[in-house]
Amino acid sequence: MTLDVPNLSNDYDQRLRDEAAEDPTLEVPQGEPTSKCQIIAIYGKGGIGKSFTLANLSHMMAEQGKRVLLIGCDPKSDTTSLLFGGKACPTIIETSTQKKLAGEEVAIGDVCFKRNGVFAMELGGPEVGRGCGGRGIIHGFELLEKLGFHDWDFDYVLLDFLGDVVCGGFGLPIARDMAQKVILVGSNDLQSLYVANNVCSAVEYFRKLGGNVGVAGLVINKDDGTGEAQAFAKAVDIPVLASIPADDDLRKKSANYQIVGTAAEHWGGLFAALGENVADAPPLRPTALTQDELIGLFDGKDTGAGVVLEPATMEDMRGKNYEPKASLEVVYDDV
Repeated sequence: MTLDVPNLSNDYDQRLRDEAAEDPTLEVPQGEPTSKCQIIAIYGKGGIGKSFTLANLSHMMAEQGKRVLLIGCDPKSDTTSLLFGGKACPTIIETSTQKKLAGEEVAIGDVCFKRNGVFAMELGGPEVGRGCGGRGIIHGFELLEKLGFHDWDFDYVLLDFLGDVVCGGFGLPIARDMAQKVILVGSNDLQSLYVANNVCSAVEYFRKLGGNVGVAGLVINKDDGTGEAQAFAKAVDIPVLASIPADDDLRKKSANYQIVGTAAEHWGGLFAALGENVADAPPLRPTALTQDELIGLFDGKDTGAGVVLEPATMEDMRGKNYEPKASLEVVYDDV
C-alpha cells in the first residue's frame, strides 16, 4: 500500500508559518448557490408595508412565469390577506394544533393555498399571552421540513418576517443561513429605519460568526421624497431596489385588497422592475449605523438634536422623602 507523504521541504514549512501568521477570519467564503431556488427573507417594521410589497411582488413574479412560494412569518398572519382578497387562510400553527388533537397528520392542502400562480401559506402564532411568537416560528419551520420543504420546486421562496422583534425565532433566516439574502422594507421615518438598521446589525453579527446571508437592498414604501431612507441605504452601503410612492391610489387599492403588481395595472412596471432587482441583487454585508449616526440622517429639529444627558441625583429620586445623611467618609488632615 502506498501512503501519500506530505512534502516537508523548507518551502512547505515556510508556507505553514506564513499561514499561521495571518490574522484569523470568521468569514466563510461566499460560494455560488447550489440550488436554483432563491430563498429571500423580507424584514421591516410592523405596518411599514411588507405584506403589501410582497403580495404584489409575488403576484408579478408569478405573472412573469416564475414559481413563487410566499410564506407569512408574522404572528399577525396578514401576509396573504391582500393576495387572497382579504380572506384569511388557516395558519400552520392552528392547523397543526387541531390535527394533533384529532390524532391526524397535517397535509400540504391543509396549509398551502394558491391564487393566480402564487402558492402561499401562513405560519401564524400563539394567541395573545399564551406563548412565544418566535417559538411559533421555529415550530412552523419544523413542520415545513416534515412536509418536505427542501424538496419543493420553486424559483423563489419569499419569507415575510416582522423586524421589530429580535428574538431567535424571527432571526432564523439569518442565524441559520436559511435564506440567501435579506430585503429590507422601510420608509422616511426614524422607527422603520431603526428596525432596518437592527437587521443590518444582525446580518453583520452572523457574518462574523461564519454566516453567508447578506442584505440585497432596501425597498422604500410610502416614499414622500424627503430622502432619509435613501440616505440610510447609502450610509449602510446597500442599494435601493424600488421606491414606492406615497400615492392615494395605492393606499385605496391596498385597503380594498386589490393587487397592483400586475401588467393590467399602471403600477405593474414598478413591481416588474422590483422583481428584476430582487432577482439580480447580490447579498451584501452592510455597515450598521450607531444610534447617533442614524439620528443624524434626520433634521435635528425633528429628532431633538442638542439634548444633553443630565445625571439624576438621589435627591431627585427620593423627592419629598429625601433627607441628607451625614457622610461616613473619613477625611484625614493634610500632614
